[in-house]
Amino acid sequence: MVKDGIVLGKRYEVLSKVGAGGMADVYKGRDRMLNRYVAIKVLKKEYREDESFVRKFRSEAQAAAGLLHPNIVNVYDVGEDRGLYYMVMELVDGITLKEYIEKKGRLTHKEVISIAIQMCAGIGAAHAAGIIHRDIKPQNIIISKEGKVKVTDFGIAKAVTSNTISTNAMGSVHYTSPEQARGGYSDQKSDIYSIGITLYEMVTGQVPFDGDSTVSVAIKHLQEEITPPSELAEDLPYSLEQIILKCTQKNSERRYPNTEELIKDLKRSLVDPDGDFVVIPPLGNADTVIITDEELDEIQNSYDGDEDDDYEYDRDYDEDDEDEDDEDYDGEDYDEDEDYDVPGKRGKGSDEVNPRMKKLTRILTIVVAVIIAFIVMFAIGRAAGIFKIGPGIKPDPEDGKVEVPNVVGMTEEKAKETLNDEGLGFKVVAREESKKYEEGRVTEQRTKAGEKVAKNTTIEVVVSSKLVGETIKVPDVSGRDEAEAQKILEDAGFKKISSEFTYDDSVPSGQVIKTTPEANAEATEDTEIVMQVSKGAEKKTVPNVVGQKDADAQNAINSAGLSVGTVTYDYSDTVAQGIVISQSVDGGKKVDAGTTVNLVISNGPEPAAKVSVPPVTGSSESTARQLLRSAGLNVGNVTYQHSNSVAAGNVISCSPGVGSSVDEGTTVSLVISTGPQQVAPDPDPGTGPGTGGEEPEGETD
Repeated sequence: MVKDGIVLGKRYEVLSKVGAGGMADVYKGRDRMLNRYVAIKVLKKEYREDESFVRKFRSEAQAAAGLLHPNIVNVYDVGEDRGLYYMVMELVDGITLKEYIEKKGRLTHKEVISIAIQMCAGIGAAHAAGIIHRDIKPQNIIISKEGKVKVTDFGIAKAVTSNTISTNAMGSVHYTSPEQARGGYSDQKSDIYSIGITLYEMVTGQVPFDGDSTVSVAIKHLQEEITPPSELAEDLPYSLEQIILKCTQKNSERRYPNTEELIKDLKRSLVDPDGDFVVIPPLGNADTVIITDEELDEIQNSYDGDEDDDYEYDRDYDEDDEDEDDEDYDGEDYDEDEDYDVPGKRGKGSDEVNPRMKKLTRILTIVVAVIIAFIVMFAIGRAAGIFKIGPGIKPDPEDGKVEVPNVVGMTEEKAKETLNDEGLGFKVVAREESKKYEEGRVTEQRTKAGEKVAKNTTIEVVVSSKLVGETIKVPDVSGRDEAEAQKILEDAGFKKISSEFTYDDSVPSGQVIKTTPEANAEATEDTEIVMQVSKGAEKKTVPNVVGQKDADAQNAINSAGLSVGTVTYDYSDTVAQGIVISQSVDGGKKVDAGTTVNLVISNGPEPAAKVSVPPVTGSSESTARQLLRSAGLNVGNVTYQHSNSVAAGNVISCSPGVGSSVDEGTTVSLVISTGPQQVAPDPDPGTGPGTGGEEPEGETD
């Protein structure tokens, strides 16, 4: 341990120890030359004589020293003094993301996105400099009291040109990527996997894989799929879950290619939480990696018991100041509109209670109280006649209200038009000089954007009377990709750039439609440039109209902002006449506005086919039967009778008659001739009556 008061490099005075990690101790110090407080990381005594550890420590310094970014803990200096290897870094007064998660249990989706955007910005800057962090985890993310998120501890980072990384140099196994767990090549996408695991922990309060040993956890990263975070956080927005799932794909080709693409989706999720815009590339091969017994043995031998190289930063306060510091991290102060700032911590509460069980109990208590209150209110309301079943239900108190649009930065005329389009009034209450907006532009609106107010409300604004300060002309970035446009604006000198997202049928998704102030307007470096970014053609949800009446189905499709295309009709034994049998686009699918949906309507059961009774009269019975069968008819009752005109065995007639149009399968009856009727011979003329002869005695007729 380095003694307090020692001066390293004739410049850095060690004041007190503030933390410790696996390789180094961290001290609070003072830079005597610049008179500022710094953090000094000193390699531990047991590692100073180990060349590999010294090399690793220097590698950390060299990797981080060239990174200057507001979301990275800056490295100021590195040196050796009296056998002590040290690195001088920015001193950040704050807590780690791990501590913040432990205090809150689970973070809201806005907090998660705010932290993630800043975290990814810092990691992206490292990637741009050719540095892979390889140890992304909440312990290495610090949230300052000012709400800034900073990535620290590039303890095992190496240049991208390095082809391999040995398994004993892995970061914490709970956040390691499958390729790192396997001891393979690591790149930007390995960090993105670790970012995804960190996001998972922020939204659920726990890591996706845990086990009794580092080996068991590493193997889970290789062979098991993560439990969808929505199963643990039911209120998790769909888009944020898809972002997490894309980051944590086993196959790196299915993850985000870089942090810029990840940030773009995070920003979009902020304004379109339930949007279906995250695209996970398909892959023919299975995601789960199968490892051999030999590889398993190698992985087991590569891990030692000391998996974490975390630096546990001591808070820079006394115990008596804990309550005061908790106020600095009060989640209620979260301002979602301010530079993606991140809320601070909350108090721990009792140490004797499991924090998750305590939270669950608190939630259940609140739910029960709300249900009881609702029942009481409903009962009173029913008695007073406020709540009614059926017609006459009271309207929503929000009905008739509109959301106030953001008109700051717009010209006076454009702001008035925008407010009038929403049914709101416009009034200029002051004209003042501005350091941000040129003459005639709105510098302030008294009713904040996003608030809901009654229609016809007058929105009071302040308009610039003059732009003061060094001016910059706003470049035209319309049609540019969001990231490219932001860089152009930053290069022009603007410091504060934000994005708003809106549907646009003519501008592809992710491209800038316009800016506020618009292109070529005069502004200063302090002016906020708002980029309006296209979300592409507005997606509509196709209603499921199968089983509905024809007219109702077409109305539903038109009401959804879609078009009814071809309507065809078909017979159905199972669907009643006039009911939709099928639709060309499945219900529930999101499609572009105006998409055509074709319908198939039932005509009811198909009627039997009509056939004509063939000419069977005069033909033999066998021939008649064959003719009837060939025509799709059945032979029914066959009767026989004498006929003087039709030869015996031939058909005299049929019923229905020859030429009749009947349903296929109709039964036809036949009448077959037995030939002419036989006549009895006359008696002997000599013995008959009236012949004059006598009949023999004893005989009678």
